[in-house]
Amino acid sequence: MIEATTQRILCTFFGQGRQHNFKLFRRSGIHFDPNTRSLQDKEYQEIQHLHGNSEVPKKKPQRGTLSREDKAYTRALAKERIGIEHVNRRLKTFRILAERYRNRRLRFGLRGNLIAALYNLEYAQTA
Repeated sequence: MIEATTQRILCTFFGQGRQHNFKLFRRSGIHFDPNTRSLQDKEYQEIQHLHGNSEVPKKKPQRGTLSREDKAYTRALAKERIGIEHVNRRLKTFRILAERYRNRRLRFGLRGNLIAALYNLEYAQTA
């Protein structure tokens, strides 16, 4: 979870093996304050049932097209989310998160948290 305004990593959660991001989110037990606005990818379509103040891009219907309003909404949301995607890119410079992890599984969460802490420290010094 990343705070969009400060681009700080607030919390991390790691599961066992490959899992869908939304399934990991549900297993993490994270709950948002009802007043908190959250921005997600298309893969988090189900979060609207859990958190009413969430914004997810509109998906194109099967064999259909999006309306101009839906396209404009999706583009505006992407402009707001670009900072979050930049954080993901900076984290992937640590090759552990970008490639297949080949070390001990028990230490993956620890190493992921250390990478997040290093990112937060580096970002705090530059800001």
